[in-house]
Amino acid sequence: MAVAQVEERQLLKKLRWYDGFVICLANPGFMLGSLGFSVLDLGGWGAGLIWGLTALIIVPVTILYSELAAMFPHKSGGVSIYANEGWRKYTTLVGPVATFGYWIGWSVVLSFIGLFAGYLVQAAWFPGEPYGTYAFGGATIDHGYFQTPVGHVYIGLQHLITIGLIIAVWLFNFFGTRIAVSFNFLAGILLMFPLFCFTYLPFLNGDFTTSNLTYKLNDPGLAWGGLQIALVWIWVMIWSTAPEAAATFAPEYKDTGRDTRRALMSSAVFILFVNSMVPVALTGGVGPKTVEAYDYVGALNDLVGKSLTNFFVVVLCASFVISMNTATADGSRALFGISRDGLTITWLGRLNRWNVPGNAMTLDMVINILFVLFVGNLFGILVASNIGYVFANICAISAFILLRRDRPAWPRPIKLASYWVPIAYALCGAFIVFEVVGVGWFQIAGGGNLYGATKSKVIGFSVLVISLLLFLFRRVVQDKESPHWREETPTMPDENVAALLEQEMAPRTSATPAS
Repeated sequence: MAVAQVEERQLLKKLRWYDGFVICLANPGFMLGSLGFSVLDLGGWGAGLIWGLTALIIVPVTILYSELAAMFPHKSGGVSIYANEGWRKYTTLVGPVATFGYWIGWSVVLSFIGLFAGYLVQAAWFPGEPYGTYAFGGATIDHGYFQTPVGHVYIGLQHLITIGLIIAVWLFNFFGTRIAVSFNFLAGILLMFPLFCFTYLPFLNGDFTTSNLTYKLNDPGLAWGGLQIALVWIWVMIWSTAPEAAATFAPEYKDTGRDTRRALMSSAVFILFVNSMVPVALTGGVGPKTVEAYDYVGALNDLVGKSLTNFFVVVLCASFVISMNTATADGSRALFGISRDGLTITWLGRLNRWNVPGNAMTLDMVINILFVLFVGNLFGILVASNIGYVFANICAISAFILLRRDRPAWPRPIKLASYWVPIAYALCGAFIVFEVVGVGWFQIAGGGNLYGATKSKVIGFSVLVISLLLFLFRRVVQDKESPHWREETPTMPDENVAALLEQEMAPRTSATPAS
Protein backbone atom coordinates (compact mmCIF):
# COMPACT_ATOMS: atom_id res chain seq x y z
CA MET A 1 0.00 0.00 0.00
CA ALA A 2 1.17 3.73 -0.58
CA VAL A 3 2.81 5.42 2.40
CA ALA A 4 3.76 9.07 2.83
CA GLN A 5 6.85 10.38 4.57
CA VAL A 6 7.32 13.35 6.81
CA GLU A 7 9.86 16.00 7.59
CA GLU A 8 10.98 14.22 10.79
CA ARG A 9 12.85 11.69 8.64
CA GLN A 10 16.30 13.10 9.42
CA LEU A 11 15.57 12.72 13.15
CA LEU A 12 14.96 8.99 12.87
CA LYS A 13 17.93 6.71 12.31
CA LYS A 14 16.61 3.97 14.56
CA LEU A 15 14.64 1.58 12.38
CA ARG A 16 15.69 -1.98 11.64
CA TRP A 17 14.52 -4.18 8.79
CA TYR A 18 11.72 -5.74 10.86
CA ASP A 19 10.23 -2.27 11.43
CA GLY A 20 9.92 -1.89 7.67
CA PHE A 21 8.38 -5.35 7.48
CA VAL A 22 5.78 -4.47 10.11
CA ILE A 23 4.84 -1.29 8.24
CA CYS A 24 3.63 -3.51 5.37
CA LEU A 25 1.55 -5.88 7.48
CA ALA A 26 -1.62 -3.88 6.84
CA ASN A 27 -1.53 -4.60 3.07
CA PRO A 28 -3.42 -7.92 3.27
CA GLY A 29 -6.26 -6.04 4.95
CA PHE A 30 -6.63 -3.94 1.81
CA MET A 31 -6.73 -7.13 -0.25
CA LEU A 32 -9.82 -8.32 1.61
CA GLY A 33 -11.68 -5.25 0.36
CA SER A 34 -11.51 -6.39 -3.28
CA LEU A 35 -11.10 -10.15 -2.86
CA GLY A 36 -14.74 -11.09 -3.43
CA PHE A 37 -15.10 -9.58 -6.88
CA SER A 38 -11.73 -10.94 -7.98
CA VAL A 39 -12.99 -14.44 -7.14
CA LEU A 40 -16.24 -13.66 -8.96
CA ASP A 41 -14.35 -12.68 -12.13
CA LEU A 42 -11.36 -15.00 -12.00
CA GLY A 43 -12.39 -17.96 -9.86
CA GLY A 44 -10.48 -19.13 -6.80
CA TRP A 45 -7.51 -20.48 -8.76
CA GLY A 46 -7.49 -17.47 -11.08
CA ALA A 47 -7.69 -14.96 -8.21
CA GLY A 48 -4.81 -16.65 -6.41
CA LEU A 49 -2.76 -16.56 -9.62
CA ILE A 50 -3.38 -12.88 -10.42
CA TRP A 51 -3.02 -11.67 -6.82
CA GLY A 52 0.26 -13.58 -6.59
CA LEU A 53 1.46 -12.37 -10.00
CA THR A 54 0.73 -8.76 -9.04
CA ALA A 55 2.73 -9.14 -5.84
CA LEU A 56 5.57 -10.66 -7.87
CA ILE A 57 5.56 -7.75 -10.33
CA ILE A 58 5.76 -5.28 -7.46
CA VAL A 59 8.96 -6.81 -6.01
CA PRO A 60 11.40 -5.24 -8.53
CA VAL A 61 9.49 -1.94 -8.31
CA THR A 62 10.15 -1.71 -4.58
CA ILE A 63 13.82 -2.52 -5.18
CA LEU A 64 14.03 0.43 -7.60
CA TYR A 65 12.44 2.64 -4.96
CA SER A 66 15.09 1.65 -2.42
CA GLU A 67 17.75 3.40 -4.51
CA LEU A 68 15.58 6.48 -5.03
CA ALA A 69 14.62 6.71 -1.36
CA ALA A 70 18.24 6.64 -0.24
CA MET A 71 19.21 9.36 -2.76
CA PHE A 72 17.09 12.02 -1.03
CA PRO A 73 17.36 11.63 2.75
CA HIS A 74 16.36 15.28 3.18
CA LYS A 75 13.11 14.96 1.19
CA SER A 76 9.67 13.96 2.43
CA GLY A 77 6.88 12.66 0.24
CA GLY A 78 7.88 9.18 -0.90
CA VAL A 79 7.05 8.11 -4.46
CA SER A 80 5.83 11.58 -5.41
CA ILE A 81 9.20 13.10 -4.54
CA TYR A 82 11.05 10.58 -6.70
CA ALA A 83 8.77 11.48 -9.60
CA ASN A 84 9.27 15.20 -9.12
CA GLU A 85 13.05 14.95 -8.81
CA GLY A 86 13.35 12.88 -11.96
CA TRP A 87 10.98 14.89 -14.13
CA ARG A 88 11.31 18.55 -13.09
CA LYS A 89 14.24 19.05 -15.46
CA TYR A 90 11.82 18.31 -18.31
CA THR A 91 8.50 19.55 -16.92
CA THR A 92 7.33 20.90 -13.59
CA LEU A 93 3.82 19.55 -14.15
CA VAL A 94 4.62 15.92 -13.36
CA GLY A 95 5.50 16.69 -9.73
CA PRO A 96 2.14 18.07 -8.56
CA VAL A 97 0.10 15.55 -10.56
CA ALA A 98 2.12 12.60 -9.26
CA THR A 99 2.01 14.03 -5.75
CA PHE A 100 -1.76 14.39 -5.61
CA GLY A 101 -2.20 11.06 -7.37
CA TYR A 102 -0.03 9.37 -4.78
CA TRP A 103 -1.64 11.28 -1.91
CA ILE A 104 -5.20 10.39 -2.90
CA GLY A 105 -4.22 6.73 -3.17
CA TRP A 106 -3.04 6.87 0.43
CA SER A 107 -5.68 9.24 1.76
CA VAL A 108 -8.67 7.14 0.69
CA VAL A 109 -7.56 4.41 3.08
CA LEU A 110 -9.84 6.31 5.48
CA SER A 111 -13.03 5.85 3.48
CA PHE A 112 -12.05 2.50 1.96
CA ILE A 113 -11.17 0.80 5.23
CA GLY A 114 -13.85 2.74 7.10
CA LEU A 115 -16.58 1.33 4.85
CA PHE A 116 -15.11 -2.13 5.24
CA ALA A 117 -15.24 -1.79 9.05
CA GLY A 118 -18.72 -0.24 8.95
CA TYR A 119 -20.09 -3.09 6.87
CA LEU A 120 -18.55 -5.74 9.13
CA VAL A 121 -19.91 -4.07 12.28
CA GLN A 122 -23.40 -3.81 10.82
CA ALA A 123 -23.40 -7.35 9.44
CA ALA A 124 -22.22 -8.77 12.77
CA TRP A 125 -24.28 -6.77 15.25
CA PHE A 126 -26.90 -4.58 13.52
CA PRO A 127 -28.17 -6.58 10.53
CA GLY A 128 -31.70 -5.25 11.01
CA GLU A 129 -30.71 -1.62 10.36
CA PRO A 130 -30.84 -0.14 6.83
CA TYR A 131 -27.73 -0.85 4.72
CA GLY A 132 -28.41 1.59 1.87
CA THR A 133 -25.94 1.28 -1.01
CA TYR A 134 -23.88 -1.90 -0.80
CA ALA A 135 -20.42 -1.11 0.58
CA PHE A 136 -18.73 -3.47 -1.89
CA GLY A 137 -20.56 -2.32 -5.01
CA GLY A 138 -23.07 0.14 -6.43
CA ALA A 139 -26.13 -2.08 -5.96
CA THR A 140 -28.86 -0.88 -3.60
CA ILE A 141 -29.66 -3.22 -0.71
CA ASP A 142 -32.39 -0.91 0.59
CA HIS A 143 -33.20 2.81 0.59
CA GLY A 144 -31.23 3.46 3.79
CA TYR A 145 -31.99 6.43 6.00
CA PHE A 146 -31.72 8.97 3.17
CA GLN A 147 -30.31 9.46 -0.33
CA THR A 148 -27.65 12.02 -1.27
CA PRO A 149 -28.90 14.35 -4.01
CA VAL A 150 -25.73 14.42 -6.15
CA GLY A 151 -24.21 10.98 -5.89
CA HIS A 152 -27.56 9.24 -5.40
CA VAL A 153 -26.02 7.08 -2.70
CA TYR A 154 -28.44 5.51 -0.24
CA ILE A 155 -26.94 6.14 3.18
CA GLY A 156 -27.29 3.27 5.64
CA LEU A 157 -25.81 2.48 9.02
CA GLN A 158 -22.53 1.26 7.46
CA HIS A 159 -21.95 4.73 5.95
CA LEU A 160 -22.77 6.54 9.20
CA ILE A 161 -20.37 4.27 11.10
CA THR A 162 -17.69 5.10 8.52
CA ILE A 163 -18.22 8.85 8.84
CA GLY A 164 -18.09 8.54 12.63
CA LEU A 165 -14.80 6.64 12.43
CA ILE A 166 -13.29 9.21 10.04
CA ILE A 167 -14.23 12.09 12.36
CA ALA A 168 -13.00 10.24 15.45
CA VAL A 169 -9.64 9.48 13.84
CA TRP A 170 -9.35 13.11 12.71
CA LEU A 171 -9.97 14.34 16.27
CA PHE A 172 -7.47 11.87 17.65
CA ASN A 173 -4.74 13.22 15.37
CA PHE A 174 -5.70 16.89 15.13
CA PHE A 175 -4.87 17.56 18.76
CA GLY A 176 -1.33 16.34 18.46
CA THR A 177 -1.41 12.58 18.98
CA ARG A 178 1.54 10.97 17.21
CA ILE A 179 1.43 7.57 15.54
CA ALA A 180 4.29 5.38 16.74
CA VAL A 181 5.79 2.31 15.13
CA SER A 182 4.36 0.32 18.04
CA PHE A 183 0.86 0.97 16.65
CA ASN A 184 1.95 -0.61 13.38
CA PHE A 185 3.09 -3.65 15.35
CA LEU A 186 -0.30 -3.76 17.07
CA ALA A 187 -2.18 -3.46 13.76
CA GLY A 188 -0.10 -6.21 12.21
CA ILE A 189 -0.46 -8.55 15.17
CA LEU A 190 -4.24 -8.05 15.28
CA LEU A 191 -4.61 -8.72 11.58
CA MET A 192 -2.64 -11.96 11.86
CA PHE A 193 -5.50 -13.64 13.75
CA PRO A 194 -8.12 -13.47 10.97
CA LEU A 195 -5.44 -14.03 8.31
CA PHE A 196 -4.46 -17.24 10.08
CA CYS A 197 -8.11 -18.30 10.03
CA PHE A 198 -8.54 -17.49 6.35
CA THR A 199 -5.24 -19.10 5.30
CA TYR A 200 -4.77 -22.20 7.47
CA LEU A 201 -8.05 -23.19 9.14
CA PRO A 202 -9.71 -24.40 5.91
CA PHE A 203 -6.92 -26.98 5.67
CA LEU A 204 -6.72 -27.78 9.39
CA ASN A 205 -10.44 -28.32 9.93
CA GLY A 206 -10.90 -30.34 6.75
CA ASP A 207 -13.32 -27.92 5.07
CA PHE A 208 -11.05 -27.22 2.11
CA THR A 209 -12.09 -28.84 -1.16
CA THR A 210 -10.88 -28.16 -4.68
CA SER A 211 -14.44 -28.51 -5.93
CA ASN A 212 -15.00 -24.95 -4.65
CA LEU A 213 -12.22 -23.62 -6.90
CA THR A 214 -12.51 -22.62 -10.54
CA TYR A 215 -10.27 -20.98 -13.13
CA LYS A 216 -12.24 -18.50 -15.22
CA LEU A 217 -9.47 -16.84 -17.24
CA ASN A 218 -9.91 -19.38 -20.01
CA ASP A 219 -13.70 -19.01 -20.18
CA PRO A 220 -14.96 -18.63 -23.77
CA GLY A 221 -16.11 -15.16 -24.70
CA LEU A 222 -13.54 -13.26 -22.64
CA ALA A 223 -11.84 -10.45 -24.58
CA TRP A 224 -8.25 -11.06 -25.68
CA GLY A 225 -8.48 -14.65 -24.50
CA GLY A 226 -8.84 -13.54 -20.88
CA LEU A 227 -5.86 -11.17 -20.98
CA GLN A 228 -8.02 -8.05 -20.78
CA ILE A 229 -9.74 -8.99 -17.51
CA ALA A 230 -6.38 -10.16 -16.10
CA LEU A 231 -4.76 -6.78 -16.88
CA VAL A 232 -7.70 -4.89 -15.40
CA TRP A 233 -7.40 -6.87 -12.19
CA ILE A 234 -3.64 -6.35 -11.98
CA TRP A 235 -4.35 -2.61 -12.22
CA VAL A 236 -6.90 -2.89 -9.41
CA MET A 237 -4.61 -5.01 -7.23
CA ILE A 238 -1.53 -2.75 -7.47
CA TRP A 239 -3.11 -0.36 -4.96
CA SER A 240 -3.32 -2.95 -2.20
CA THR A 241 -0.25 -5.04 -3.05
CA ALA A 242 2.75 -2.69 -3.15
CA PRO A 243 5.06 -2.89 -0.10
CA GLU A 244 6.84 0.32 -1.10
CA ALA A 245 6.75 1.63 2.46
CA ALA A 246 9.76 -0.52 3.28
CA ALA A 247 11.75 1.20 0.53
CA THR A 248 10.49 4.66 1.34
CA PHE A 249 11.85 4.40 4.86
CA ALA A 250 15.35 3.54 3.57
CA PRO A 251 17.15 6.61 5.00
CA GLU A 252 15.75 5.86 8.46
CA TYR A 253 17.26 2.40 8.84
CA LYS A 254 20.35 1.99 10.98
CA ASP A 255 22.09 0.21 8.11
CA THR A 256 20.54 1.71 5.01
CA GLY A 257 21.54 -0.94 2.50
CA ARG A 258 21.22 -4.14 4.51
CA ASP A 259 18.07 -3.20 6.42
CA THR A 260 16.32 -1.87 3.32
CA ARG A 261 17.08 -5.02 1.37
CA ARG A 262 15.87 -7.27 4.18
CA ALA A 263 12.73 -5.21 4.79
CA LEU A 264 11.87 -5.26 1.09
CA MET A 265 12.43 -8.96 0.65
CA SER A 266 10.61 -10.00 3.82
CA SER A 267 7.64 -7.74 3.02
CA ALA A 268 7.49 -8.89 -0.59
CA VAL A 269 7.65 -12.58 0.34
CA PHE A 270 4.98 -12.14 3.02
CA ILE A 271 2.60 -10.29 0.68
CA LEU A 272 3.29 -12.77 -2.12
CA PHE A 273 2.45 -15.68 0.20
CA VAL A 274 -0.71 -14.12 1.64
CA ASN A 275 -2.00 -12.86 -1.70
CA SER A 276 -1.48 -16.24 -3.33
CA MET A 277 -2.85 -18.34 -0.47
CA VAL A 278 -5.85 -16.45 0.93
CA PRO A 279 -7.96 -16.47 -2.28
CA VAL A 280 -7.36 -20.20 -2.73
CA ALA A 281 -7.64 -21.25 0.93
CA LEU A 282 -10.66 -19.12 1.82
CA THR A 283 -12.59 -19.91 -1.36
CA GLY A 284 -11.77 -23.59 -1.10
CA GLY A 285 -12.84 -23.63 2.55
CA VAL A 286 -16.09 -21.63 2.66
CA GLY A 287 -17.11 -21.69 -1.00
CA PRO A 288 -17.10 -19.03 -3.73
CA LYS A 289 -20.59 -17.70 -2.94
CA THR A 290 -19.55 -16.67 0.58
CA VAL A 291 -16.37 -14.96 -0.65
CA GLU A 292 -18.06 -13.26 -3.61
CA ALA A 293 -20.73 -11.86 -1.28
CA TYR A 294 -18.03 -10.44 1.06
CA ASP A 295 -19.71 -12.41 3.84
CA TYR A 296 -16.66 -12.43 6.10
CA VAL A 297 -18.91 -12.76 9.13
CA GLY A 298 -20.41 -15.90 7.61
CA ALA A 299 -16.93 -17.14 6.68
CA LEU A 300 -15.76 -16.70 10.27
CA ASN A 301 -18.87 -18.50 11.52
CA ASP A 302 -17.97 -21.45 9.29
CA LEU A 303 -14.29 -21.47 10.25
CA VAL A 304 -14.24 -20.71 13.99
CA GLY A 305 -17.88 -20.96 15.08
CA LYS A 306 -20.29 -18.27 16.19
CA SER A 307 -18.81 -18.05 19.68
CA LEU A 308 -15.50 -16.71 18.36
CA THR A 309 -16.81 -14.71 15.41
CA ASN A 310 -17.52 -11.60 17.48
CA PHE A 311 -13.95 -11.62 18.77
CA PHE A 312 -12.52 -11.84 15.25
CA VAL A 313 -14.81 -9.06 13.99
CA VAL A 314 -13.51 -6.84 16.81
CA VAL A 315 -9.93 -7.78 15.90
CA LEU A 316 -10.47 -7.01 12.21
CA CYS A 317 -12.13 -3.67 12.90
CA ALA A 318 -9.51 -2.65 15.47
CA SER A 319 -6.72 -3.29 12.99
CA PHE A 320 -8.62 -1.31 10.35
CA VAL A 321 -9.11 1.67 12.69
CA ILE A 322 -5.40 1.73 13.48
CA SER A 323 -4.69 1.73 9.73
CA MET A 324 -7.08 4.68 9.37
CA ASN A 325 -5.23 6.44 12.16
CA THR A 326 -1.92 6.01 10.39
CA ALA A 327 -3.48 7.15 7.10
CA THR A 328 -4.64 10.39 8.70
CA ALA A 329 -1.22 11.12 10.15
CA ASP A 330 0.81 10.17 7.08
CA GLY A 331 -1.56 11.42 4.38
CA SER A 332 -1.82 14.85 5.96
CA ARG A 333 1.93 15.07 6.38
CA ALA A 334 2.35 14.23 2.71
CA LEU A 335 0.30 17.30 1.78
CA PHE A 336 2.24 19.32 4.33
CA GLY A 337 5.53 18.17 2.81
CA ILE A 338 4.59 18.94 -0.81
CA SER A 339 3.34 22.37 0.22
CA ARG A 340 6.73 23.06 1.81
CA ASP A 341 8.31 21.98 -1.49
CA GLY A 342 6.20 24.54 -3.36
CA LEU A 343 4.01 22.03 -5.21
CA THR A 344 0.66 23.12 -3.79
CA ILE A 345 -0.99 25.93 -1.84
CA THR A 346 0.64 27.33 1.29
CA TRP A 347 -2.50 26.68 3.37
CA LEU A 348 -1.63 23.00 3.43
CA GLY A 349 1.88 23.71 4.72
CA ARG A 350 0.82 25.19 8.06
CA LEU A 351 1.02 23.59 11.48
CA ASN A 352 -1.68 24.14 14.09
CA ARG A 353 -1.15 25.05 17.73
CA TRP A 354 -0.50 21.39 18.56
CA ASN A 355 2.34 21.34 16.02
CA VAL A 356 0.62 19.03 13.53
CA PRO A 357 -0.57 19.81 9.96
CA GLY A 358 -4.17 20.41 11.00
CA ASN A 359 -5.25 22.02 7.72
CA ALA A 360 -4.09 19.02 5.72
CA MET A 361 -5.78 16.67 8.19
CA THR A 362 -9.03 18.56 7.82
CA LEU A 363 -8.84 18.33 4.02
CA ASP A 364 -8.24 14.57 4.34
CA MET A 365 -11.30 14.24 6.55
CA VAL A 366 -13.58 16.28 4.29
CA ILE A 367 -12.47 14.49 1.09
CA ASN A 368 -13.11 11.08 2.62
CA ILE A 369 -16.53 12.01 3.98
CA LEU A 370 -17.45 13.23 0.49
CA PHE A 371 -16.30 9.90 -0.93
CA VAL A 372 -18.56 8.06 1.52
CA LEU A 373 -21.56 10.29 0.76
CA PHE A 374 -21.25 10.55 -3.02
CA VAL A 375 -19.42 7.34 -4.03
CA GLY A 376 -20.52 5.14 -1.17
CA ASN A 377 -18.81 1.85 -2.10
CA LEU A 378 -15.32 0.40 -1.88
CA PHE A 379 -14.73 -0.24 -5.55
CA GLY A 380 -15.89 3.19 -6.62
CA ILE A 381 -13.46 4.74 -4.14
CA LEU A 382 -10.71 2.40 -5.30
CA VAL A 383 -10.99 3.25 -9.00
CA ALA A 384 -11.20 6.98 -8.26
CA SER A 385 -7.92 6.87 -6.35
CA ASN A 386 -6.14 4.24 -8.41
CA ILE A 387 -5.98 6.40 -11.55
CA GLY A 388 -3.60 8.82 -9.88
CA TYR A 389 -1.81 6.24 -7.76
CA VAL A 390 -0.72 4.07 -10.69
CA PHE A 391 0.21 7.20 -12.68
CA ALA A 392 2.43 8.33 -9.78
CA ASN A 393 4.19 4.97 -9.86
CA ILE A 394 4.73 5.28 -13.63
CA CYS A 395 6.36 8.66 -13.06
CA ALA A 396 8.51 7.34 -10.21
CA ILE A 397 9.70 4.26 -12.13
CA SER A 398 10.61 6.42 -15.13
CA ALA A 399 12.33 8.85 -12.74
CA PHE A 400 14.76 6.05 -11.85
CA ILE A 401 15.79 5.94 -15.53
CA LEU A 402 16.03 9.72 -15.84
CA LEU A 403 18.06 10.16 -12.65
CA ARG A 404 20.52 7.46 -13.73
CA ARG A 405 21.04 9.41 -16.97
CA ASP A 406 20.95 12.97 -15.63
CA ARG A 407 22.67 12.53 -12.26
CA PRO A 408 25.09 9.63 -12.73
CA ALA A 409 27.58 10.94 -10.16
CA TRP A 410 24.99 11.65 -7.44
CA PRO A 411 25.96 9.69 -4.29
CA ARG A 412 23.74 6.64 -3.86
CA PRO A 413 23.81 4.82 -0.50
CA ILE A 414 22.00 2.03 -2.35
CA LYS A 415 23.14 1.66 -5.95
CA LEU A 416 21.65 -1.13 -8.01
CA ALA A 417 23.51 -2.91 -10.77
CA SER A 418 23.33 -1.47 -14.30
CA TYR A 419 20.95 -4.19 -15.50
CA TRP A 420 18.23 -2.58 -13.38
CA VAL A 421 17.92 0.21 -15.97
CA PRO A 422 16.42 -2.07 -18.67
CA ILE A 423 14.31 -3.70 -15.96
CA ALA A 424 12.98 -0.23 -15.12
CA TYR A 425 12.13 0.36 -18.80
CA ALA A 426 10.18 -2.91 -18.86
CA LEU A 427 8.35 -2.12 -15.62
CA CYS A 428 7.48 1.37 -16.78
CA GLY A 429 6.04 -0.03 -20.01
CA ALA A 430 4.07 -2.65 -18.09
CA PHE A 431 2.59 -0.06 -15.73
CA ILE A 432 1.56 2.10 -18.69
CA VAL A 433 -0.28 -0.90 -20.13
CA PHE A 434 -1.93 -1.57 -16.76
CA GLU A 435 -3.05 2.06 -16.51
CA VAL A 436 -4.45 2.25 -20.05
CA VAL A 437 -6.32 -1.05 -19.82
CA GLY A 438 -7.40 -0.52 -16.22
CA VAL A 439 -8.83 2.95 -16.77
CA GLY A 440 -10.28 2.05 -20.14
CA TRP A 441 -12.01 -1.18 -19.17
CA PHE A 442 -12.47 -1.05 -15.41
CA GLN A 443 -16.20 -1.43 -15.91
CA ILE A 444 -15.81 -5.09 -16.90
CA ALA A 445 -14.45 -6.05 -13.46
CA GLY A 446 -16.96 -7.63 -11.08
CA GLY A 447 -19.98 -5.97 -12.63
CA GLY A 448 -18.11 -2.66 -12.69
CA ASN A 449 -21.08 -0.85 -14.23
CA LEU A 450 -22.73 -1.13 -10.83
CA TYR A 451 -19.93 0.86 -9.20
CA GLY A 452 -20.63 4.05 -11.10
CA ALA A 453 -17.42 3.51 -13.06
CA THR A 454 -17.80 6.67 -15.17
CA LYS A 455 -18.48 8.79 -12.10
CA SER A 456 -15.48 7.29 -10.33
CA LYS A 457 -13.20 7.96 -13.30
CA VAL A 458 -14.38 11.57 -13.47
CA ILE A 459 -13.54 11.97 -9.79
CA GLY A 460 -10.11 10.39 -10.27
CA PHE A 461 -9.16 12.63 -13.18
CA SER A 462 -10.62 15.69 -11.45
CA VAL A 463 -8.19 15.22 -8.56
CA LEU A 464 -5.28 15.36 -11.02
CA VAL A 465 -6.65 18.45 -12.76
CA ILE A 466 -7.18 20.19 -9.42
CA SER A 467 -3.56 19.41 -8.49
CA LEU A 468 -2.39 21.36 -11.54
CA LEU A 469 -4.66 24.30 -10.75
CA LEU A 470 -3.41 24.43 -7.16
CA PHE A 471 0.18 24.19 -8.37
CA LEU A 472 -0.29 27.11 -10.76
CA PHE A 473 -2.10 29.12 -8.08
CA ARG A 474 0.81 28.53 -5.71
CA ARG A 475 3.48 29.55 -8.22
CA VAL A 476 1.70 32.49 -9.87
CA VAL A 477 -0.49 33.97 -7.12
CA GLN A 478 1.13 33.01 -3.84
CA ASP A 479 4.81 32.89 -4.87
CA LYS A 480 4.31 35.61 -7.52
CA GLU A 481 6.43 33.79 -10.08
CA SER A 482 5.91 33.77 -13.81
CA PRO A 483 4.97 30.26 -15.00
CA HIS A 484 7.96 28.11 -15.88
CA TRP A 485 7.55 24.61 -17.19
CA ARG A 486 10.95 23.17 -16.32
CA GLU A 487 13.64 23.73 -13.72
CA GLU A 488 17.40 23.49 -13.67
CA THR A 489 18.46 20.57 -11.52
CA PRO A 490 21.82 19.99 -9.86
CA THR A 491 23.94 17.05 -10.95
CA MET A 492 25.45 16.85 -7.45
CA PRO A 493 23.93 17.55 -4.02
CA ASP A 494 24.76 20.69 -2.09
CA GLU A 495 27.04 20.60 0.92
CA ASN A 496 24.35 19.81 3.50
CA VAL A 497 22.73 17.05 1.47
CA ALA A 498 26.14 15.62 0.58
CA ALA A 499 26.93 15.37 4.29
CA LEU A 500 23.67 13.50 4.88
CA LEU A 501 24.42 11.11 2.03
CA GLU A 502 27.95 10.52 3.30
CA GLN A 503 26.49 9.67 6.69
CA GLU A 504 24.03 7.27 5.04
CA MET A 505 26.85 5.53 3.19
CA ALA A 506 29.25 5.37 6.13
CA PRO A 507 28.19 1.98 7.59
CA ARG A 508 28.44 0.24 4.22
CA THR A 509 31.48 -1.26 2.56
CA SER A 510 29.67 -2.04 -0.70
CA ALA A 511 27.17 0.05 -2.63
CA THR A 512 25.50 -2.70 -4.57
CA PRO A 513 23.06 -4.47 -2.23
CA ALA A 514 20.76 -5.70 -4.97
CA SER A 515 23.31 -6.63 -7.60
